[in-house]
Amino acid sequence: MPKATQRPENATALIALSDGQLFWGYGFGAEGDATGELVFNTAMTGYQEIMTDASYAGQIISFTFPHIGNVGTNDNDMEAKNAYALGMVTREMPTLSSNWRATSELDAWLKSIGRIGIGGVDTRALTLAIRKLGAPHATIAYAADGNIDSDEMIQKAHGFNGLVGLDLAIETTCAAPYEWKQTRWAYNKGYGEQLAGKKIVAVDYGAKNNILRCLASAGADVTVVPATTTAKEILAMNPAGVFLSNGPGDPEATGAYAVPMIKELLETNLPIFGICLGHQMLALALGAKTVKMSHGHHGANHPVKDLVTGKVEITSMNHGFCVDNKTLPENVEETHISLFDQTNCGIKLKDRPVFSVQQHPEASPGPNDSYYLFERFMESVA
Repeated sequence: MPKATQRPENATALIALSDGQLFWGYGFGAEGDATGELVFNTAMTGYQEIMTDASYAGQIISFTFPHIGNVGTNDNDMEAKNAYALGMVTREMPTLSSNWRATSELDAWLKSIGRIGIGGVDTRALTLAIRKLGAPHATIAYAADGNIDSDEMIQKAHGFNGLVGLDLAIETTCAAPYEWKQTRWAYNKGYGEQLAGKKIVAVDYGAKNNILRCLASAGADVTVVPATTTAKEILAMNPAGVFLSNGPGDPEATGAYAVPMIKELLETNLPIFGICLGHQMLALALGAKTVKMSHGHHGANHPVKDLVTGKVEITSMNHGFCVDNKTLPENVEETHISLFDQTNCGIKLKDRPVFSVQQHPEASPGPNDSYYLFERFMESVA
């Protein structure tokens, strides 16, 4: 086990693990403390998109890429109105931004949204600890005067019950249905607008903005609805297809209300497409099971093999639970697997246009290798 860092005399921030390990550093962003599950993310870009991804609700993110903050922040790179990650851990302290799109510095942005940052941490040692412990419970704390009680922070981390059994989608979903028209960003053009398209109802478990943009860009007239919307309410909108979004928390907990709704939709001939938590919700509705992973998949460089075509895609991922491929029923075909650990990354019904993937084909951040899935979904829509 990596040794905890010794506290420097001028340290102002701390990551305390529930097993007693301490990683000291220097705070930025908002002061305070927060407790959750600690994960590492290997993406080289997109820290703002990552911090505002609702799938990170209840989690603290340690970035393995050392240069975080150098492109600043801007309104266009928000994946939601709020930041859902509890805090961020970096190797280097954020530098001043040097990007033409920046409208604010990372430090100021974190302050404005009430999120904690800690820099100067040996993130390599922290990553090893996460891999060995398996997404440990942790507390992140920042006090400008350095007045941090490490024993109290360890106790807070130790007292965290974890994400198993937590329905966090109920906290990240929208409050009421709304229309989405914005399409993907383009250089020198900005975001576009979808003025006509096929009616798609997107069930929001914590949907990223860029997922909705990709649906619109692929030809969808999108109506976003809360996670607790019933099948009857969805069918009353007369959609041509239904999309199940990404989101946080334990899929079995969210499944208490999501699975019955999806089962009713499966009794129709509507095309259905799910991503991330939506993938797990669909799998549960079809009779499979989900399991908690050790430290999950978080990053923008994850190789996924399409078992149908044999093609390998480099993908963006963010999940701590996965579908147990040993529990897939006979009428469900496994379509994608992770080449890191062979865990399930995609399924489809053998006789209907119903499919889902674990990876994030919208990227943001990450490669666009899997964007074709949005087009495949829209091609299946009557």
